[in-house]
Amino acid sequence: MSMRIARAELKPCTMSKDDPHWRFALAASPVTEGVVVMLESDNGIRGYGYGSATAHMGAPQSRLFAALDHFKGLIFGRDASAIDEIMAMLDHDTAGHNQAKAAIECALYDLNARAKDVPLYQLLGRKVRDSVPILRILSIKTPAEMAKNALTLIDQGYRHLKIKLEGIVADDVARVRAIRRAAGDALHLTVDANQSYSVEDAIAALTRMAEFAVALAEQPVHKDDLAGLKRVTDSVSVTVEADESAHSLARVEELAKGRIVDAISLKIPKLGGLRNTLAAARICEAEGLHYRMGAAVGSRLLSAQGMHLAAVLPKIEGPCELGEFARLLDDPFEGIEIENGILRLPEGPGSGVSLRAGDETATAGHREKQPAGRA
Repeated sequence: MSMRIARAELKPCTMSKDDPHWRFALAASPVTEGVVVMLESDNGIRGYGYGSATAHMGAPQSRLFAALDHFKGLIFGRDASAIDEIMAMLDHDTAGHNQAKAAIECALYDLNARAKDVPLYQLLGRKVRDSVPILRILSIKTPAEMAKNALTLIDQGYRHLKIKLEGIVADDVARVRAIRRAAGDALHLTVDANQSYSVEDAIAALTRMAEFAVALAEQPVHKDDLAGLKRVTDSVSVTVEADESAHSLARVEELAKGRIVDAISLKIPKLGGLRNTLAAARICEAEGLHYRMGAAVGSRLLSAQGMHLAAVLPKIEGPCELGEFARLLDDPFEGIEIENGILRLPEGPGSGVSLRAGDETATAGHREKQPAGRA
């Protein structure tokens, strides 16, 4: 029996960071912004998605909300179980807006899984894991401050850290050196320049950082400089991973087939939803590229849905970045936590998380009128 989408509501979501001075190479902000999407079927079942507002990916909160408000009108009254049909309609209507489309699709999957009384991963494939090790991110600060923050995270049970870089070779090498010396050899380290290096500086920096056993370097040069990205990959011993460059399925295929990088950072908002992220993983598997779940910066809802996807991906290698909710305050969702550096698949139907008490009535929106001609 089909379920019709009887209500669609949106709620802007602003979460404070525990460190108001948190920054990376492209931006600095004391808050993380997004939009919570709620879809309710005509039989009263609700599903939720989280739209991630990421300005450097073209989706500040205002633009994200406007796209979602437009999509809300298009999907009202449609069969909620026809996920492929709905998403194809949105793609036909509007190019891009991956973050908004991902939020809609995740809400649809959540709704359908809850309607079937099954965990979300069962709609995606066969479960191959119940947990993943979590990699936590260190914001750009002085080398001494970053080393201190690394030790704090280690004391909390984390053994995998990512160092944000800002594109100044000597300063960035000093950051990596300080953290390695403070934390010891057992710590798994990756670095992320967020496109801030020239090709020559990326090669120089990563060559020097190899001394400190850096396992992976994420997006060292500009996302559109694929020739430069390949030069870096071919010139250094460190595994090179694409993030901002891997912004669509077509680009993931280009990166993989051209051996432009060694690995891909998979993100549900960036790629436009669970199905596209799953397809990107299959491309990587077919071409022999490494992949993992990249930074899900936002609500526990987004991390829970990322964990459901990770549960069915057989070739995930290394730690995943599904734990950044731990540095955010005011999260409207609860039901998933990191324990000793490990994130476990949440139990229960749907995404396995729920709105905190008091947030259920806070969604902004209204019940749309039934469009003419739709039963």
